[in-house]
Amino acid sequence: MKGQSFFILGLIFALIIAVLAVINNDPVQFNYVFGSQKWPLILIILTTAVFGGVVAASLSFVKIVQLRGQVKQKNKRIAELEEEIKQHKPVEPVVEEEPIQPATRTERAQL
Repeated sequence: MKGQSFFILGLIFALIIAVLAVINNDPVQFNYVFGSQKWPLILIILTTAVFGGVVAASLSFVKIVQLRGQVKQKNKRIAELEEEIKQHKPVEPVVEEEPIQPATRTERAQL
């Protein structure tokens, strides 16, 4: 369900960007480090949106790789602990109470 929510939100966001880009198609002065040029605003909006998506995906990929490493470490530790559990011998439970003796005939007759 969580994945569907993100997908729907992504579609809505893409639709908003597309509408803004189509509405704003006038040429504008774009200044960058090495100079400036007149570009259509639609191109600038779409380029920055794509660049933002690439940056977000890259950061997500880094986090996924880190989490996979943590999962691998945790699974290794679990395997070590399970092996340690297998090596231990089971301990018989200690019963400190006296076992209950069945009632004699006379005791049963008194009840």
